[in-house]
Amino acid sequence: MEFELRQIGPYLHEIVNGGRAPARVFADAELIAQIRRDRSLQQLVNVTSLPGLYGAALGMPDMHEGYGFPVGGVAATRLPDGVISPGGIGFDINCGVRLLASGLRHEEIAPSLRALVHEMSRAIPTGYGRGGHLALTPRELDRVLNEGSGYVVRELGLGLTRDLEHTESSGSLPGADAACVSERAKQRGHDQLGTLGGGNHFVEIQVVDEIFDESVAAALGLFAGQVTVLIHSGSRGLGHQVCTDYVQLMDASMAAYDIVVPDRQLACAPLSSPDGQRYFAAMCAAANFGWSNRQVLAHRVREVLARFLFRHPGHELRLVYDVAHNTAKLERYGSVELCVHRKGATRAFGPGEPEVPADYRAVGQPVFIPGSMGTASYVLVGTAAAKERSWASACHGAGRAMSRTVSKQMVRGSELRKSLATHGIAVRCPSNAELAEEAPSAYKDVERVVDVIERAGVARKIARLVPIAVLKG
Repeated sequence: MEFELRQIGPYLHEIVNGGRAPARVFADAELIAQIRRDRSLQQLVNVTSLPGLYGAALGMPDMHEGYGFPVGGVAATRLPDGVISPGGIGFDINCGVRLLASGLRHEEIAPSLRALVHEMSRAIPTGYGRGGHLALTPRELDRVLNEGSGYVVRELGLGLTRDLEHTESSGSLPGADAACVSERAKQRGHDQLGTLGGGNHFVEIQVVDEIFDESVAAALGLFAGQVTVLIHSGSRGLGHQVCTDYVQLMDASMAAYDIVVPDRQLACAPLSSPDGQRYFAAMCAAANFGWSNRQVLAHRVREVLARFLFRHPGHELRLVYDVAHNTAKLERYGSVELCVHRKGATRAFGPGEPEVPADYRAVGQPVFIPGSMGTASYVLVGTAAAKERSWASACHGAGRAMSRTVSKQMVRGSELRKSLATHGIAVRCPSNAELAEEAPSAYKDVERVVDVIERAGVARKIARLVPIAVLKG
């Protein structure tokens, strides 16, 4: 179906939707043309049918077709009776991005780079379904699910206490209940802490090559020429199973709540209902697992750097921030309490918000928009205006421009590997086929996506990071 869009603000378009709740997209003309190639506009319109939707359903500039919601979709439902939809959160619950900053410069790490990437590939299992070096007992897994990163740091000794201060929600959602997570999900996740997974997950060693705001960059501890590490992973098989379990449950129970949706992938239940409460508790538990996974991944990266670069006093990695996407969070906007679904979108709180770490509160919450192996990634900070314009949300990456199947047809992984090497980027990936799926050409232009986010007033550019080594899932 061809949708008519009208521009209603800087880089903001509204779908002409026949009097239903509004559906809006942050994009420029070229990104709109790319978004039109799949069903994501139709999916965004479908989201407007969710009971209890408050305000507009929003699409970020990286939007593309997903399950139920488009990836890059944001929607808020009003409590207590607005719905929660697993398709509005996604299968990889609390997939997210964690940025670590060193005191090193590029020239100090360059001689060890290939050995570092090789050693990281040994320390961090990659690929779909892979288990790791840390197998949890049932009791330990339940504590991870209920407590999140704090348990991993304080009880398992994997990381630093100060990491928690710079993790969104301190790495733990209080609504979690391990009892609402199925045994099948626990079986899939019990040995996956500290594993990367497949697809677009990565550990990337980068260099800060441009600073756009010196004072804010200094507040975040970033400087030109600095070596950083960006980690992108989530809740692995456990989160996938939680989503699967509750999509099936809600698909079967919607009739009992008199809910009809235009797409069964939007299966949902009132958050106040028993089904909604159980899913929310399981989703929070899976989110805690996702933060814990990135905590262990960061610990493994720190161990590798310490072994190779212990003679350099700046090798210690400080957590800049860890921000989640694929979550639903309870947030207050004025007098209204909302359940904000962020599917392939991250929180972007502006200055002064109490949930922003104290040392960043004057500048705003860090927001990360990663590129794709051969392209840059960006550090931004949220704005005060984002709360009104986008439910304090920004996009989570460049967004796919073509499917993995099409990318493999158009790109040879072996040639891509050589091309990246000629540009000074060392790559470790389980197979050339998986590498081809994640080719930079398969993604939208990250520079354009970031430009839209900034010009729309959602977040401000602070620093640009370029890759020098990549470990791919």
